[in-house]
Amino acid sequence: MNQENQERALHLLETVFGYPAFRGHQAEIVDHVSNGGDALVLMPTGGGKSLCYQIPALLRDGVGVVVSPLIALMQDQVDALEEVGVRAAFLNSTQTYEEANRIERLVRTGQIDLVYVAPERLMTERCLNLFQDSKIALFAIDEAHCVSQWGHDFRPEYIRLSVLHEQFPDVPRIALTATADPQTRAEIVHRLQLGDAAQFVSSFDRPNIRYQIVEKANGRKQLLDFITTEHTGDCGIVYCLSRKKVEETAEFLNENGIRALAYHAGMDHAKRAANQARFLREENIVMCATIAFGMGIDKPDVRFVCHLDLPKSIEGYYQETGRAGRDGGPASAWMAYGLQDVVLQRRMIDESEADETFKRVLGNKLDAMLGLCETLSCRRVRLLDYFGEQSGPCGNCDTCLIPPVSFDGTVPVQKLLSAVYRVDQRFAAGHVIEVLRGVETDRIKTWHHDSLSVFGIGADRSEHEWRAILRQMIALGLLTVDHEQYSSLKLTDAARPVLKGGQKVQLRQYQKPVKQKTPRASKGYVESDLSPQQEKIFDRLRTWRMGTAREHNVAAYIIFNDATLREIAKARPTALDDLRGISGVGEKKLASYGDQIVELIREFE
Repeated sequence: MNQENQERALHLLETVFGYPAFRGHQAEIVDHVSNGGDALVLMPTGGGKSLCYQIPALLRDGVGVVVSPLIALMQDQVDALEEVGVRAAFLNSTQTYEEANRIERLVRTGQIDLVYVAPERLMTERCLNLFQDSKIALFAIDEAHCVSQWGHDFRPEYIRLSVLHEQFPDVPRIALTATADPQTRAEIVHRLQLGDAAQFVSSFDRPNIRYQIVEKANGRKQLLDFITTEHTGDCGIVYCLSRKKVEETAEFLNENGIRALAYHAGMDHAKRAANQARFLREENIVMCATIAFGMGIDKPDVRFVCHLDLPKSIEGYYQETGRAGRDGGPASAWMAYGLQDVVLQRRMIDESEADETFKRVLGNKLDAMLGLCETLSCRRVRLLDYFGEQSGPCGNCDTCLIPPVSFDGTVPVQKLLSAVYRVDQRFAAGHVIEVLRGVETDRIKTWHHDSLSVFGIGADRSEHEWRAILRQMIALGLLTVDHEQYSSLKLTDAARPVLKGGQKVQLRQYQKPVKQKTPRASKGYVESDLSPQQEKIFDRLRTWRMGTAREHNVAAYIIFNDATLREIAKARPTALDDLRGISGVGEKKLASYGDQIVELIREFE
């Protein structure tokens, strides 16, 4: 970046967005794109992706066009930009004909800095003609992983976005995503014709997130214990696989004193939109949702993300857990996982209408997810390795904090494999475990399985222990589940050397689920280095922010996020100039809110 451009970019960063310096690759990306170059940007949630296209759009002549699948969130994205003084708007199906015409006039006449548009809208002849008739600064393709047919969030309309390269060859394009393994990255480059684009890959590590995966016993009760012990009063997201489970979980949490809302694609549109708006604009709400919820959620103070069902892939898990702790404060990613999760995900793959190649890809992604769940080493190391990034033990995940006990599981594995073989590979997990444990049920007697040599050879272990062993065997590929034959267990080719004693198997020791006894921070996010007086100022600022957000009809974090309020509480500004330099306070916000903040601080003099 030449000196003049560098100074202009920094000036915009400081005066408009209120940040003192660029982070990571931001400066390089801004330089490259503002000089007309194409870019592929991989940056974790909360890493500052938006600035990578917003500042180049302001530096270049014309209108920046942001392609986003998030129609429901475009209003909040525009609100946030308008709060800092950027002229922004969106074009989508929620607008009247007259309103769309008004925005189109602003685009044509260059009276706007950024316009958000859904890919479906972009592909219409009317929209493409609008951009042909206008001066376009750049195209930003947000959530670019949606182009991947192998990915967790495929959007068919994204594949057609190669039209931007064909119809606007001189306009720079920047594709951005927080989630892409090497295969998805290659597909983004291919589909969007970004072969000559510079690639900027930031670390995928989110060190502020604590990863924890527990044995599922009573998932809903375990979830309640986790929230009440570690995150009372915090904002969070709970993901469930089915719509019914979403609604039941929200109801359960409400019955137990936790403000919870439901969100899934089967709900009435107005109700779903209202719940999303409440989650974004109110504090201390837990959203129970299917994966239909969350992409593009910019709420910075989500303190936990929980999974009551196993995600289909590490990409999906990373994307979903990444919605926690966007402000850099401590956050949790918690999951309850059991044998039934593995069986269900395998069945969903087997019963899907996809071709065999696609099923194989889905199976490999699920295997990687199971490997993360069953790992005996640091979860963060395993997670980052999936994205091609090397790291050392983090010291902030459950396997680092309480290392799991491993043991030579060869003998119990051989017992279980033998039992599956002796019942002719025709029975499901529950029956096989009953045979191993020597449980004399009517069904076992009917099949004469009580006379088998394997009957009762596993009586020294509980049902829970055998289920944990069985789950790991499926994860290791020693057993598979045949869903066409009543979920019966089948031996794989990999089981042969284990049965014959030629290969040892190391397993994780079963740990009985226990309720954590020592609460972590229980009142929202608490900054440990705030003095008691600063805590009072911080709480007062949060109250003021909530009232101001209601007046402006925007989400509270759009006014200021918690990190900025904490800095203000520490600085205790008594004049407008004292607010300059505080991260998140640009000139527009200084003019809009500076006097109110200074007056509020003076109450504590």
